[in-house]
Amino acid sequence: MLRVLTVALFGALSLTACAQPAAPVASPAAKPTANAAPATNANAEQTVRTALTSLDPKFKPDYVGAAPFPGFREVLVSGQVLYVSDDGRYLMQSQPYDIQNRSPASSAGLLAYRKNLLDKVPRSERIVFAAPNPKHTITVFTDIECGYCRKLHQDLPELNRQGITVEYLAFPRMGPASQDFVDMISVWCAVDKRAALTAAKGGQAVKPKNCTSPVAMQYALGQQVGVSGTPAIFAADGSQLGGYLTPAQLAKALERQAN
Repeated sequence: MLRVLTVALFGALSLTACAQPAAPVASPAAKPTANAAPATNANAEQTVRTALTSLDPKFKPDYVGAAPFPGFREVLVSGQVLYVSDDGRYLMQSQPYDIQNRSPASSAGLLAYRKNLLDKVPRSERIVFAAPNPKHTITVFTDIECGYCRKLHQDLPELNRQGITVEYLAFPRMGPASQDFVDMISVWCAVDKRAALTAAKGGQAVKPKNCTSPVAMQYALGQQVGVSGTPAIFAADGSQLGGYLTPAQLAKALERQAN
């Protein structure tokens, strides 16, 4: 599906021959992302869905809503965010940047959609490193092998000291057929999951263990919300803060996001 969209994006000038011109795109600095005005075209969502179906009749986006800037719909499909003009003519795959808020632009609708998906994962299925005096909670899709995941884990004492609770979800980036996937099941099945995760991230051999684990479900969820690498850090409102950030950078991003 995404291959078809990529071909369409770079190989064609438009999706449809609609006569209505696309509304001009305002500068990202003109208005904060969260307050972007909704599209005036009440039929924009259906127009966009029809245009995308013209690329592939089987196209079924997970989410379609107002983009964080006028004249476009924000579309989520297989975890990838696309932007399609309200008249169904133009498609973009690049992530827009909000100059005023100094962060990737996302609409309130998309954030709510992601938040809803993430909130469905019960705390009992996460591996939680709670701050004694929590100010913020982040959800981190993690892998036991990636270097930056291990670096972030080493930062846990400082993150907790700054009031940041870290809740891990499993995302073995090498996929279900990998040893990494099997090892992460063992970690999530351990009696002491926190200790098992810390040992695995420290390079220790993972003791094989099996159970009915949430690893496969969390891996699928990561793909659904757009995780393409680890660590992938999400704030409580569903916004993705990025990959690895130092404790100072992460604290600053969370404070900015909360205001």
